[in-house]
Amino acid sequence: MGFGIRYQRPEHRFAYLMRGHSHVMLVEQRPPDHPRGETWTGGPLERPYGRGINLQIEVDDMGPTIAALAQRNWPLFREPRDAWYRRDDIEVGQRELMFQDPDGYLIRFGQFLGQRPRAT
Repeated sequence: MGFGIRYQRPEHRFAYLMRGHSHVMLVEQRPPDHPRGETWTGGPLERPYGRGINLQIEVDDMGPTIAALAQRNWPLFREPRDAWYRRDDIEVGQRELMFQDPDGYLIRFGQFLGQRPRAT
């Protein structure tokens, strides 16, 4: 998806990724009965893990994201579209698409389109 590894701790299955101004920390989750006894889970791990949330990543250009997903023939949850969302008295626009990662999380990439007066 165009991210580079800023640093990683392979022994902990951890990576800190960057793409432009977007930063993401990833760590493979351990089950609650892991020998180290350390877990970040709040409940049982059951697929799909990402029910009820989506993670948004802002990018400067949606083109590389679309190309990377198309190259891998990755199914999209939501096709690319321009969306405008109300924020107080304005609307903020973004070009966005959404896909589901292998663990079931919905990932939304968004490219800022600007703002405009709120539609009445």
